[in-house]
Amino acid sequence: MSNIGSGVAITYWQEVMKKLENKMNRMKDQIGEKCPHFAGEDGKYDNIHTDWWTSGFWPGMLWIMHDMTGDKAYRDAAWSWDEMLEQWLVKPTVELHHDVGFQFLSTAVIKYKITGDEDGFRRGLEAANFLAGRYNPAGQFIRAWNGDKYGWAIIDCMLNISLLFWASEVTGDPGYKHIAIRHAETTMQYGVREDGSTKHILSFDPEDGHYIESFGGQGYSPDSTWSRGAAWGLYGFANTYRHTQDVRFLNTAKRIAHYFISALPEDSVPYWDFRLPSLEGQSRDSSAAAIAASGLLELASFVPEGEKRLYADAAERILRSLTENYAVWDQPEHESILLHATGSGTSFIDVSLIYGDYYYLEAIAKLNGWKHRVY
Repeated sequence: MSNIGSGVAITYWQEVMKKLENKMNRMKDQIGEKCPHFAGEDGKYDNIHTDWWTSGFWPGMLWIMHDMTGDKAYRDAAWSWDEMLEQWLVKPTVELHHDVGFQFLSTAVIKYKITGDEDGFRRGLEAANFLAGRYNPAGQFIRAWNGDKYGWAIIDCMLNISLLFWASEVTGDPGYKHIAIRHAETTMQYGVREDGSTKHILSFDPEDGHYIESFGGQGYSPDSTWSRGAAWGLYGFANTYRHTQDVRFLNTAKRIAHYFISALPEDSVPYWDFRLPSLEGQSRDSSAAAIAASGLLELASFVPEGEKRLYADAAERILRSLTENYAVWDQPEHESILLHATGSGTSFIDVSLIYGDYYYLEAIAKLNGWKHRVY
């Protein structure tokens, strides 16, 4: 068991942060102006369209590094991303949806928090208004994707609602916060099972709001637990407690955390689903591990000292395993940080994913004293 605050633990995480600084210096030059999503066996990140849901994670990594090091090169590389993304709030696109939180929290909002930039503030509020506009008052949920799935909500949105909490905080308008709380309550009621396992897609009647059923989505089945979905829920409910101080959300985060921790394999990095009929030939998901670790650190900060060790130690076990078994340190040509991530059982299998890299960096930064939370 590790000891956060001990000289040994502090030195370890400081050394990892130094390794990340060296890695990020290379990545900054290698990725350049690309908008990365995944990297395959060659270790080269792709270059996707900027309206894709993952477009905020790379600039978010740049902002974290600028905040941690003071290096203006990171700030310069990150500066124009929120302006680039703003165009999709007014241009036709089928890709912009509930994930605007991921896109604008780690670009416009963090830019405003660190620099006070008024355009970042304005763009963050524009995105919050867009997200609030997806709220279905009959069912009390935020609609997920576009197309004809008007009654669908997904566990991922539990982190996106942080954009609404921020908007209430900076404007004084509680309307944003009310939407976020109603969505969290709905997800808590229908998306989290009694044992702390989670569902991915929830289906409601968009007209009268009644709950219909759940779908497996990116998980194995409707009755299984997609590990990254559980990580979204763990972090999202912990963060909802931070913004509301409502103990219901804290207890829900704890339930998910206990399920997640107890279901981990020996090396503390989950398979892509926790309820697979067989593990033979199945892929791990290092991105789920990184998201959960960052969420566990948040959860640890809210509870009494006796409980703190449970969540903090679990986070450190996960991060140590990622650092020592899943990270790429000795291949300078490799553009990603973490290997062995999985998008779902049918797509992006055993690859590197930019959001896995983001949450790994975020968690390590937290262990080194990073204060500018964006979620």
